[in-house]
Amino acid sequence: MIYFIGAGPGDPELITVKGRKILSFCDVVIYAGSLVNPLVLKYAKADARIYDSSRMDLDEIVEVMKDAYHKGMDVARLHSGDPSLYSAVREQASKLEELGIPYEIVPGVSSFCAASAALKRELTVPGVSQTVIITRIAGRTPVPENEDLQKLSAHRATLVLFLSAGNMEDAVGRIIGSYGPDAPAAVVYKASWEDEKVVRGKLKEIALKAKNEGIEKTALLIVGNALGDNFELSKLYSPNFSHGCRGARK
Repeated sequence: MIYFIGAGPGDPELITVKGRKILSFCDVVIYAGSLVNPLVLKYAKADARIYDSSRMDLDEIVEVMKDAYHKGMDVARLHSGDPSLYSAVREQASKLEELGIPYEIVPGVSSFCAASAALKRELTVPGVSQTVIITRIAGRTPVPENEDLQKLSAHRATLVLFLSAGNMEDAVGRIIGSYGPDAPAAVVYKASWEDEKVVRGKLKEIALKAKNEGIEKTALLIVGNALGDNFELSKLYSPNFSHGCRGARK
């Protein structure tokens, strides 16, 4: 069996219990060495064959999987964060389907969740924002025209930008008209890693602040009033609110 495993955002303890269990018995481990913390490999069995996919292309990765499968071996394919976001799992899975090789996808903790924890801020708060937009600025990988950053920013929802640290000034320029120059913003570099950095500020200054910290990659830009100090209390725990588990008390 081939297992695509979300290895978490960086802290090796943030791999899921299921992910760690599967990793412990797999004969072959393929991990994204440029993104996955190598400390996660301590959970692999001692004699596992380890491959760094940052030095491999798609066909080479699939060939390792195919060879291992036909030898009766289990393969752990480790991706950073959660496989549902910017992981290139789809193209690997498609190749396996063509070859008739079974696989399973094991979810993980995304870096945007770790960034939210580092900021000590919920990304959806009553009266402020109930929507999170996860996207990226166009680079070598294009973004569909209807997902243009300037268009998305018109919603003024909590915005999480992946893969955009190297073009942060451009990104800010595209969204500042909607959010305003004084909107709360933050950059989280290598969320949950030992060398994590958190930069906070207003949108108009956040790119320069991040640059002054030497942040050019492996960082998230988060923008929106959910990062601010003003919010409404939720109805969930209000004594005036009833739901399936509790009646209103006032």
